[in-house]
Order: sequence, then C-alpha cells, then structure tokens
Amino acid sequence: MNITHPFHDADGDHLREECGVFGAINATDAAAATALGLHALQHRGQEAAGICSFDGQEFYSRRGLGHVAENFSSSEAIGELPGFMAAGHVRYSTTGGSGLRNIQPLYADLAAGGFAVAHNGNISNAMTLRADLVQRGAIFQSTSDTEVIIHLVATSRYPTMVDKLIDALRLLEGAYALIVMTPEGMIACRDPLGIRPLVMGKIGDAILFASESVAFDVVGAEMVREVEPGELIKVDFDGNVDSLHPFGNHRPRPCIFEHVYFSRPDSFFAGRSVYEARKAIGAELAMEKPVEADLVVPVPDSGVPAAIGYAQASGIPFELGIIRSHYVGRTFIQPSDGARHAGVKRKHNANRELVRGKRIVLIDDSIVRGTTSLSIVEMMRDAGATEVHFRVASPPTAHSCFYGVDTPERSKLLAARMQLEPMRQFIKADSLAFVSIDGLYRAVGEGPRKSACPQFCDACFTGDYPTSLTDLRKREDDQRQLSLPVGKVA
Repeated sequence: MNITHPFHDADGDHLREECGVFGAINATDAAAATALGLHALQHRGQEAAGICSFDGQEFYSRRGLGHVAENFSSSEAIGELPGFMAAGHVRYSTTGGSGLRNIQPLYADLAAGGFAVAHNGNISNAMTLRADLVQRGAIFQSTSDTEVIIHLVATSRYPTMVDKLIDALRLLEGAYALIVMTPEGMIACRDPLGIRPLVMGKIGDAILFASESVAFDVVGAEMVREVEPGELIKVDFDGNVDSLHPFGNHRPRPCIFEHVYFSRPDSFFAGRSVYEARKAIGAELAMEKPVEADLVVPVPDSGVPAAIGYAQASGIPFELGIIRSHYVGRTFIQPSDGARHAGVKRKHNANRELVRGKRIVLIDDSIVRGTTSLSIVEMMRDAGATEVHFRVASPPTAHSCFYGVDTPERSKLLAARMQLEPMRQFIKADSLAFVSIDGLYRAVGEGPRKSACPQFCDACFTGDYPTSLTDLRKREDDQRQLSLPVGKVA
C-alpha cells in the first residue's frame, strides 16, 4: 500500500494486514452496504477508512482517519455518498504513509472518465515504475503504490477502460486485489498468483466484492465464489457479468498467513473454513510438539482456535488463562521497549486463580520480534505458573513480506536473528516449538509442501518469494554502491 518498506505497528510485535476492500454495484444504498461490509473487515485495517460512490453522473468520496464507525456511522455521512455503486477501503498506515492523501479509494478524473480504485496488496516494483512515470512528467499526489496504477491507466494507449487497466496491470509485480469503479461499471481483479484474497457475492440484483466472505454475512448476501487468481470480473449497470483471464496460466500462490492469522475465523479462504484450518493447525502442533502440561492457554484472540485444536488432540484441558481487554487503543502505547512491555499488560491479564501452580502450554499464532511473547511468559510466571511451554501455530517468521503485510525489516525478526534455543531463552519459556511447514500445509488441506511448486505464498517462513522484487533489489544495489570505497566500481 505504500512505496516505502512497511513497518508501523504500535506495539511493534505483530504482523498486520494493511487493508481490506469492499465493493457493491447495482445496490440500493450502495454506500450503506459498503460501510457495513467495511465494519466486518475492520480487523484488516484500523488506521483509516474511505468510501467512494457513483450515482450515474457523479463520483462522491468521503475519507477519514480512524475506524469505520468514526467516519460512516451517521446518516449524514452516508448521505454524502449517493448512488447504486460504491467501493470502500480500510487500511493500516505504513512508514511515511499516514495522512488523508493516502486514504483509499483513490480517485482521479481521466480522459476516459472518472476512475476510483481500492487496493489490497503491495506492488513490489512501484518505486521503479513511479520513477519512470515522474521522469515522463507524471505528478503524484500521494506516496501510495496504488497511485502508480492510476497513472499507468491514464497513460495507456488502449481504447477502453478495461483494456487500459489490463495494460497497466501487465507492468506490475507483486500482489493486488483491486476494486475499480468507472462510469461504465465495476471491475474486480486479483493478481495472477492470487496472493491477496478477493471474493464475489450477491444479494438480489446487486453484485458484491470483498476481501473476506464474512463481509457478505454482515450485509445479508451470499458468497458466490472466490475471484480466481489472475481473473478480471467486469460488472455493468445492466447486471451483465463478464469474466476475463488476460494474464495466462499461473500456479496460484495465495498467502498462507490468511489461514494462520489475517482472516477472521468465520471467513472462508482458499475453499476452507479459516476456523477449522486453525483448529487443524493446533492439532498438528500437538502431534508434532507434545508436552506434559495441565492446561492449554491461548494468547487471545488469535491463538484461540489453534489452542482448541491443540487441546482436543492432546487431551489437555483448554482454559482461558489470559483475559484480553478490547478497550485499549493502539495509540495509547508508545513505541519503546518499556512501553511495549507495559502495553501488553494493559491488553492482557493473567487469570491468576486458574494458572497458579499449573504447567501451562501457551498457544500463539506467530512470533515476530518476540517482545510480546516474553511479556506473556513473564505474566504467566508472575501469576504462579510452575512451567510455561510456548507453542506457535506457524513456522518461524524469518523473512519480511513484500506483498502487502506490515512486517519489520528482517534484522528485527527474532527468527532471523536466532536459532530455536536462543529464541527460547529470549522469551524465557521452559520449551518453545513451532509447527513445521509441512504440518501447516497438512492442516490447510494441501500438505506436504511441494518445494518445486509450493501451493501457497509462504515467503515469510521460507524466503521463497513467488515474484521478482525489483524495488528491493534496486535498493540493495544502491546500498552496495554507496558502501564501495571511493573510486571503486562494482
């Protein structure tokens, strides 16, 4: 979502999906439906929200910092967005990316008419494309990689808007799930590898698109199907739905972390219930990394389904040994190590009577920097737990993501800096174990992992990036040149 390397997290120790998208066409009160859909996708982005609508003549836009409810809960706000087509977006800000100018959907008046786009993902050659566009005279209004798409569409020589968009997308590397609005209708598309999710739904005569199926539940729509990797779906105001596959055949590589953490557990992803997949991951973890203990305790909320699966497979009782407060704002926590530690205690509190004198198995979805894990382990010990064993429902996160996930640079990832035993010592657990990559694949119904052609994008675990990383390589080359002695040439 931003052309700089993403890292902006209030507690600095979680992977964050940067955004979610929702669109509706041929819908009564399309903006109201879009606001409801965005509520269901709020977990995918909590820094800002925006909606753009179209009434057949004009485009209307409202964007603001904060949650969906802060910007679109009033009838006055929805009243500013008339029309039977609307698209919306929720996002996390990234380094250099906060502020109104980067809030989506982005809108532009092109020679061919109005053009609004909501984007989930990250274009890994956006800086290179942007530099070329600026050299040719383009003037950018934001720092978002999404604006590159607008300029590429605007400069395409193809005659129709659909062909212009396809022409632009052919130049992109990386991940995207897009909802585009034009005066002719709505276009939804997904990158050729299907890295970021996008689904299609229906309610009455209205066609809907969303990052997750749970958004359709909220508005009373039925899910029709997933938008296929590399598919472009065009919907006009007469209700005609056309499916195009302009990018050839590619082996899909959807992001496996949607199953682990990003998607809501009541969504479906890659044809499977996310909740059931997370339970299955926990069961795999119990079979691969058993331990003698008295209680299985999830790190709320993301560790709950995996902990249920672990408890069921191991026979160890599941208990809520940690209670989470849902009323601690992210801005309340300052980005220093001491403040992060205090922030964990504000968000989580040990159920002392339950854990005192017990051997505890803690289940979490991932370990990023490790500071949160350390604080949780210490909390359990302070509450009287005699042993604290840490089990993680994903393999070690040892590589940064460049496809739309807010991750630290690699040097700040605990698994990139340490082997298993030093990691265990760092978080002060009695034992530490991660589910294997094959165990993860088995749990989501695809295992074992096919190393020659993996079924998912799992680069954050394996370093096996499914696309070129042009901007990253260019930055590395530039840094290498700067480090050379004066007079030397690489």
